[in-house]
Amino acid sequence: MKIGGFQKTSLLDYPDMISSIVWTVGCNFNCPFCYNTELVNGTAQIISEEQIFDHLKNRKGIVEALVISGGEPFLQKDLDFFCKKIKKLNLLIKIDTNGSFPDKLKELIDKKLVDYVAVDIKAPKDKYEKLAGTKIDIKKIQKTIDILQNSKVDYEFKTTFVPKYLTKEDILEIGKWLKGSKKYYLQQFKNEMPVLSRELQYIKPYEKQEILDIIEEIKPFFGHCSARGV
Repeated sequence: MKIGGFQKTSLLDYPDMISSIVWTVGCNFNCPFCYNTELVNGTAQIISEEQIFDHLKNRKGIVEALVISGGEPFLQKDLDFFCKKIKKLNLLIKIDTNGSFPDKLKELIDKKLVDYVAVDIKAPKDKYEKLAGTKIDIKKIQKTIDILQNSKVDYEFKTTFVPKYLTKEDILEIGKWLKGSKKYYLQQFKNEMPVLSRELQYIKPYEKQEILDIIEEIKPFFGHCSARGV
C-alpha cells in the first residue's frame, strides 16, 4: 500500500470509535475543492506499513478501528491483503471512497473486510463531472449506492457544499437521489488549507444557517441527516 498520511488517534472519523487513519496516495478524480493535494498528485512522502502496524499493535485495546482514506483507497492493488492484516488485529475497518469502484467495494463487503463505508457524493448527476474534475461513469456511482443500500454493512453518504459549484437546489436533488439511505451528511467547505482550484482558495463558505436550513428540508429522505464542520 502506498500510504502518504497517518494519524495515530481520532475520535471523529469512525462513529463512536477511537480510530487511527491512513491516507493512500493517488486518486482517479481531480475535485477542485480537494485539499489533499499531495495525495492526489503523488508527491506525498510514503509511510511504511511497518510503522502503521507497530503503532496499532502498541495501542491494542485502545484503538478500536482503522480508517482508510485517500486519495482513493481502491486504487491500491493490495488493499484486500492490507485489510486482512488489519482484521487479524481484531480492528474494525472504515473505508472512505469516491464510489467509482463498486465491484471492488462489493468484494470487500462479501469477504467481511470492511465494517463501515463513507462515500463522497460530489454533486447531482448532471453536475458530477464538474465536481469530480474528470470524466466519470455515473453508472458506477449508482452501483455503489445500490450495493450499500442493499447491504448489511454500515455506511454513510456525504457531500461537501462547495460555493459557486453547488446550490441549495443541487443538494435537494442529491437528497431525492439518495432517498432511503441510512445516513447523509452535508459538509461545510473549508479552504484554510490549499485546494486544487485556485478559484476556490478565496471563496467564502456558505453561512452556517444556510446549511442548517437545507438539512431540515432533506432530513425526511434519510434515517439520519446532519451537518458537519459548521
